[in-house]
Amino acid sequence: MGMTCAQILRMTSSEWIAKITGMDDSWEDGQLRGIKSYGECYDERTDRLAASLARSRKGPSLHARRDFSDLMAALDDFTAKALVDSQPPGDGLKKAYAALYEKAFRYEFYQSYEQKASASKHPKAAASAPAPEPATAPKTAPAANAPATGAKKHAEPASEMTLAKNEFGELLDAMPPDKMHEIHAAFGKVIELRPIASAPELAIYRYAIFVLEPPAPRPGAPGRAAAAKPFAPPPF
Repeated sequence: MGMTCAQILRMTSSEWIAKITGMDDSWEDGQLRGIKSYGECYDERTDRLAASLARSRKGPSLHARRDFSDLMAALDDFTAKALVDSQPPGDGLKKAYAALYEKAFRYEFYQSYEQKASASKHPKAAASAPAPEPATAPKTAPAANAPATGAKKHAEPASEMTLAKNEFGELLDAMPPDKMHEIHAAFGKVIELRPIASAPELAIYRYAIFVLEPPAPRPGAPGRAAAAKPFAPPPF
């Protein structure tokens, strides 16, 4: 379409894919073409960032890159199993979307080093920046017969992490026991490596939910009511 990658990446992946789909005779082919071109631009940006960090010697160490590679290998193994065992099983389009979603992890891995390098160049600005708010601890609703404490008569809203874990658990519970155990074991390996590779836990859970969720129906597809908004759409 005569656009540069910089121009394409100013749009979200959903916006770009919709733009390509609107020009393609085949809805599925348009989706695949949009995913492919957006993914190529996303990789190009990540490669450029990784190269810049390597030149400045501000990038991840060999050990950190190996840890991250191990995490991605475990994530790929989970994805392959989950796409087969999800209901309905993931097709080529779902696989392409999952691969596009994974690219965010690699970009954010290198971006975290870019942010550290920037903070080291401007320590005063970093010191004067407001401290991030502490992560919200998971909230548990009181028992139905438990008395309210003071004026707090309503249960606290659940944190994003709690909601994600609950959603993931519901998707697992809907599977036959043998498949559920296989997926749970594969995901457990990802979670074991996550702290080592410094990947955000919430992002990992949201990705897993995206892979296991039923695909959204084609817009205007007959015979189906409007689907609920996906719990974890691609974050970019």
